[in-house]
Amino acid sequence: MVARRKVAVVGVALSDCGRVDDAAPYALHAQAARRALADAGLDRSLVDGFASAGLGTLAPVEVAAYLGLRPTWVDSTSVGGSTWEVMAAHAVDAITAGHARVVLLAYGSTARADVRAGRRTGTLSFGTRGPLQFEAPYGHTLIAKYAMAARRHMIEYGTTIEQLAEVAVQARANAALNPEAMYRSPVTVDDVLAGPVIADPFTKLHCCVRSDGGAAVLLAAEEYVRDCRTAPVWVLGSGEHVSHAAMSEWPDFTVSPAAVSGRLAFERAGVRPDEMDLAEIYDAFTYMTLVTLEDLGFCAKGEGGAFVEKGRLRVGGGGLPVNTDGGGLSAQHPGMRGLFLLVEAVRQLRGEAGEGRQVRRGDGTLPRLAVASGTGGWFCSSGTVVLGAG
Repeated sequence: MVARRKVAVVGVALSDCGRVDDAAPYALHAQAARRALADAGLDRSLVDGFASAGLGTLAPVEVAAYLGLRPTWVDSTSVGGSTWEVMAAHAVDAITAGHARVVLLAYGSTARADVRAGRRTGTLSFGTRGPLQFEAPYGHTLIAKYAMAARRHMIEYGTTIEQLAEVAVQARANAALNPEAMYRSPVTVDDVLAGPVIADPFTKLHCCVRSDGGAAVLLAAEEYVRDCRTAPVWVLGSGEHVSHAAMSEWPDFTVSPAAVSGRLAFERAGVRPDEMDLAEIYDAFTYMTLVTLEDLGFCAKGEGGAFVEKGRLRVGGGGLPVNTDGGGLSAQHPGMRGLFLLVEAVRQLRGEAGEGRQVRRGDGTLPRLAVASGTGGWFCSSGTVVLGAG
């Protein structure tokens, strides 16, 4: 029996992102993976664990073969946007138990290019199999489901459309500091409100961008940290939770599964939400950011609207920097974006975010603690990971 050991993120990278018309998704996986290995300074031969989802029929098998890997531990968990936080938790468990030494998480998607080239249309529905068959006839698109939840919060707690719009405005402000962000031009609350309605109450800028891109994260057992070229970022705790399969089975539209995954992650890490220096939160829609902030414990239930006002989510805004790269609302969103949250959190904790975007504590030092929380499906699943600087 191998003694339990600590696990660190030792390498992170993005592939080319945004508008990538000349690459296949496999190539984006490979590009991100090569960059993450180079970032860590570890040899590919050390990678004996691999996790991937969203591509092909047997994602971890097909993608691993494309990358030239022959892993002895694999994970293909697919729970939408929270997939990567959940996979990271599983990888940590595998490493601490001695089932793997170095695990690579990789993702790539050409969601935007596929639509542009006519290879597929925009996703309106997840299909009509299983429990979904009972709701699909009523026209429940993915966006409509999130919009209904947002409207419930507005009715229940008086949250305003202007407060939701502030989430988009501040995400764009953070994106303006990120040279890799897809959209960087400032927007105002009025700009958000004036856009075309996609699903009431969401206008276009309440919704994430559609982009291409990939990401990779490398996790390693503590004994390999000394061989890496980067400072380790330790995985301190994690949690996961699934809530419902159909909207009709969701007990409360104003409570996301992050209420459980977040509580578990913070408890297991031995830290409190108010100790976090930054948060990376899945933001396919503005309401996701607001309600996840509540459910992670950054403010009380129903107070998310007030919390996001007055620039508190901006880098340098004097509050809690959230989605410091611009998030899915402005930076990039190629599908299951959860892996990008981990990449950005690690870069911030290592002090690599660059001038202007780098988060600093009140005393000017680098951040020490960050949380990444992914949401999947239509608030069906959540994975939350707490990270600490080495």
